[in-house]
Amino acid sequence: MKVFTRSASARAAVGLAAASAIVLSGCAAAAEPEAAQEGFEGQTLTVWFPGTNQVEIDLVTGPLKDKFEAETGATLDVTFVDWGDLSTKLNAGFAAGTAPDVFGHGPAAVADFAINGRLEPLDDYIAGLEQDDIDDLSAALPGGTVGGVQYLMPLSMQGNLIVYDAADFEEAGLDPDAPPTTWEEVREAAEALTVRDASGTITRSGLLLPSQPIGRQQSFAALLASAGGSQLTSDDLESAFASPEGEKALEFYTSLFSGDDAVSYPLGADYINAPAAQQPLVLDTASMTMQTPNGANQIIAAAPELDLRIMDAVPFEGVDEGYTLGGSGPGLILNADSEVKDLGWAFIEYMISPEISAEYVQGIGGVPTRASAADTDYVQNSPVLQAFVANSSNFLPNPNVPGWVQVRDALDKYLEQALNGVTSAADALAAASPEIDSILESAR
Repeated sequence: MKVFTRSASARAAVGLAAASAIVLSGCAAAAEPEAAQEGFEGQTLTVWFPGTNQVEIDLVTGPLKDKFEAETGATLDVTFVDWGDLSTKLNAGFAAGTAPDVFGHGPAAVADFAINGRLEPLDDYIAGLEQDDIDDLSAALPGGTVGGVQYLMPLSMQGNLIVYDAADFEEAGLDPDAPPTTWEEVREAAEALTVRDASGTITRSGLLLPSQPIGRQQSFAALLASAGGSQLTSDDLESAFASPEGEKALEFYTSLFSGDDAVSYPLGADYINAPAAQQPLVLDTASMTMQTPNGANQIIAAAPELDLRIMDAVPFEGVDEGYTLGGSGPGLILNADSEVKDLGWAFIEYMISPEISAEYVQGIGGVPTRASAADTDYVQNSPVLQAFVANSSNFLPNPNVPGWVQVRDALDKYLEQALNGVTSAADALAAASPEIDSILESAR
């Protein structure tokens, strides 16, 4: 059995990368919020947040909502919508004139809404911020722009890295201090870590990558980039995933769940959005799982007795750099049809203020947007944040182009077919390519 090793110099380089990269991301030290806004008494602001994470729901609908209402005199009507339903419900709301005043979404959805005139540009509002605030948020702001216009204010930075159980590594004869450095080595480690019952059913997955709707595309995007490929051409006009790199990535992905040497079970399970106490790492039903920073932090908080570690982004053999999906995370958008735009901006400004931004990001365990957090205890005392910040240059976002949500959902359909063995990886990607090209052309 192979034992993975990493040289001391390589480990030192990672530490230096963390020290240098940490200034690029973080949340500011807590500061007093600005004085309460005037003129909003009696107004109601409807806000939709994406996701079903109970920690975030409790935070936003509890103390953050209460503070905003106390400061403004307005009523905040907050609804959380499952990611898979968000775009559909928003489009229905826009058509019916019932869309929320402010809504959360990922950066990749912004272009579609902007090109259809659904979003209020935020440039004039941002110009009213103090320059120190703008500078503090400068690493996050580009993720919310389309055509040079700011439409979204990110609330966190995002990335996905593999979290692994050191005790499981030791049990399998692997060195937890020298984790895999390529996807091939990750697969080899996963085979050693996988546990089956007498019937051959996997009871502990060696590795879990997201394989639920949306998660499928995100996992494939990370593998594709790590194989040296890309989802779209450099001009963002056509698909580029039907390539040798795409086939390699998708064949690797499907092999995790299929065959006698499968290392992942069950296919399609949405472990990412499960409560921390029900995460596979906590339940010992997986030894390695792909996780967001807030997910990793919540898992560690729920199971402090576990020795959980975070792996750097890894490439496939023969590729210099490993990549994973990330960049500016979900943020808040102002509905162009809102009748309370100033109140909507007041809420967005409240959420990105130093004190509230710190409370929100620390509450969800996320990677902050404000560079001024570099020296805060929240960042300095968190191995999770140190690891994610050290890998920040390896986080690639989905393309922010018109039609992307349709592209993502269409591609997801073909990825699902390949993962379920309905078609081969090559045939799935070849079939997806013309459909994606048609969507991109129609959206321009």
